[in-house]
Amino acid sequence: MKIVIAGAGSIGCYCGGLLAHAGHDVTLLGRPRILDPIGDKGLTVTDFSGLDRHVAAQNLTLTEDASCLATAEAVIVTVKTSATAEITDRITQYTPITAPVLSWQNGIGNARMLRETLPDHDVRAGMVPFNVVPTDPACFHRATSGEIVIQNGPGALGQRLSSPDLPVIESDNIDAVQWGKLVINLNNALNALSGLTLKKQLLDRNWRRLMADQMTEALAVLRAVGHPVASTTPLPAWMTPYVLRLPTPIFTRIAARMLTIDPNARTSMAYDLMAGRLTEIDSLQGEIIRLGMQSGVATPICTKVRALIEQAPEIALSPDQVKP
Repeated sequence: MKIVIAGAGSIGCYCGGLLAHAGHDVTLLGRPRILDPIGDKGLTVTDFSGLDRHVAAQNLTLTEDASCLATAEAVIVTVKTSATAEITDRITQYTPITAPVLSWQNGIGNARMLRETLPDHDVRAGMVPFNVVPTDPACFHRATSGEIVIQNGPGALGQRLSSPDLPVIESDNIDAVQWGKLVINLNNALNALSGLTLKKQLLDRNWRRLMADQMTEALAVLRAVGHPVASTTPLPAWMTPYVLRLPTPIFTRIAARMLTIDPNARTSMAYDLMAGRLTEIDSLQGEIIRLGMQSGVATPICTKVRALIEQAPEIALSPDQVKP
């Protein structure tokens, strides 16, 4: 397939590299800061299990020009939420109606925005469960486990996109899957505020208790508004807060069966906060806060966390400093 990755950041480059390695004709639509090093030395993708794939620059199309969308047979949107409106305009302008548009983005509203603006396109939500970090210019490392899930539909897209290195499965219940991912992704902000790697954060019971309290708050909001939540781990969503509160030796034994985390992994929001970039806090904690206001359910933890992220503290905080 001729695939355009619309927004070639960490997730886009990692997935695009593996799609190209699997034989697809991949175009990375992005910014020179990301694309120029790839043009110089090709694209390398690695992961926690030892995966190491290199795609030569000549086997990719690298461009800032959105007119590349005109020849796409599929578009995978991987921009940050704040850039969704802009990329939607470009897709509207150039992309053939026959090309499916897949949102592989955090948050809930991106696919909805794409559908509203592209009513004649096959627009599908997706969920990328893993974390990808740049380890060098033109090198992107997957630091956590999980399989990509996309909304079910015609054309066997999941099967066509899937490869041994990048499994893609389809779901009839993508809204619940996305809400489940959002609840887990609420920890992105806590990890950013902690200054810790994900692994060190998860080994700290005080941080886990705060994670659990924040999840419980979010699940209460989603239950009040009637949004089903599908877990992105083998545990049911309602059980995860209980597991997080367990003593560390018991927690680590259970967690090891559900999730693999690179020792150096941090969330994307941690990198955004350190770099002074705009974060996706409004599409994560902000979404729960808005729903809480609609349903009359208090959201003190999400409210405090959003305020702290917006303040962009220069020092790492303790769980007690984050609690409302």
